[in-house]
Amino acid sequence: MARPVFIVDGSRTPFLKARLGPGPFTPVDLAVQCGRPLLARQPFAPDSFDQVILGCVNVIADEMNPARVAALRLGMGEDMVAFTVQINCGSGMQSIDTAYRYIREGHADMILAGGTEALSHAPLVWPNAGVRWFAGLATAKGVAAKIASAFKLRPRYLKPIIGLERGLTDPVTDLNMGQTAEVAGHLFGITRAQSDAYAAESHRRLAHAQSAGYLKGEVETAFSRDGKFFDHDDGVRPDSTAETLAKLRPVFERPWGQVTAGNSSQITDGASWVILASDAAVAKHKLTPKAAIVDSNWAALDPSIMGLGPVMSVTPLLQRNDLAIKDVETWELNEAFATQVLGCLAAWNDAKFCREILGLDGAAGEIDRDRLNVDGGAISLGHPVGTSGNRIVLHLVNAMKRLGTRRGVATECIGGGLGGAMLIEAV
Repeated sequence: MARPVFIVDGSRTPFLKARLGPGPFTPVDLAVQCGRPLLARQPFAPDSFDQVILGCVNVIADEMNPARVAALRLGMGEDMVAFTVQINCGSGMQSIDTAYRYIREGHADMILAGGTEALSHAPLVWPNAGVRWFAGLATAKGVAAKIASAFKLRPRYLKPIIGLERGLTDPVTDLNMGQTAEVAGHLFGITRAQSDAYAAESHRRLAHAQSAGYLKGEVETAFSRDGKFFDHDDGVRPDSTAETLAKLRPVFERPWGQVTAGNSSQITDGASWVILASDAAVAKHKLTPKAAIVDSNWAALDPSIMGLGPVMSVTPLLQRNDLAIKDVETWELNEAFATQVLGCLAAWNDAKFCREILGLDGAAGEIDRDRLNVDGGAISLGHPVGTSGNRIVLHLVNAMKRLGTRRGVATECIGGGLGGAMLIEAV
């Protein structure tokens, strides 16, 4: 029989907006910054875990398999099995899902599952022509051959390619993620005014959560090597309004597009961890679970409309558990783009779409906005790609506890045409 799986604790770093050049923390630095205080407050030793699973998309050359590097730096022991998972925006949730399945099936009792990303450390890449020129220079034999090879250099060979820009472009459709959001918004008639209003509300909600102390115990202060400290998500703009956001130009589809820098998720660095445990581990270490994972589901769709991934992954998840949208009291739907979030909400409320695509009898229903992303989301705090799926599960659990709700869903769209969803219940 499948065993129950509990989320007993978790923490994350502040999400730090990428600015000029690499930020103060690498992916492993970030994982360690929030991992240390999380492990320090547990009633068991760091080496008590069965394994460590960490989501990370932009792994840097100095930190291959960041899960293992982080586990060693966290003092979890040389015999700690640790591996890194990558499914684009779903990587942080994939780490939880993999851990959930290991524990559910009896192969482990306690796993540290996380996500980390330092998008500010995404590399500049040489053009292929430049790489070939350098290879020719390096392999040329003799002084004359090297001089001749050197003279073949062209200025365009040295023009760097922004690795992050290519990483956020789908290699099959050649659409970047912002363009896919435009497509999803166009399918359901989402307007620029709606997107800007949604984005402004995201900032307002995060600012309120910060001032009200709702993130206390979830966000750990991070300390850089030069002595600076970072104690809050620094991309929030409390003064944002639909009117001020309306002044920004479209980024991806000019001049008529809906997606701007103001109603998109921010390029950000951050990490998050959750501790998953079996009932045996809960009893052994006298832990107090915060929530239980009931089920999870992954789905795939056309990469050009990847933003509808939550619709495709959540719907069968709810059906499998005999639930409807109205039965879910708290929702975390990752805010990749305001237009994309609104497109998902419109899809569930569209009878024709639900019949023809989802196989339902009619519209699935409408998500009450007071139940959705109650403390803001990626538009206001950022979207470190490998981390966000972990953060939304962690925050969902904390928000449910604060609000006293019983059932929640965390879901996200995933670059490449995927979607992930997880059903959580309070205990």
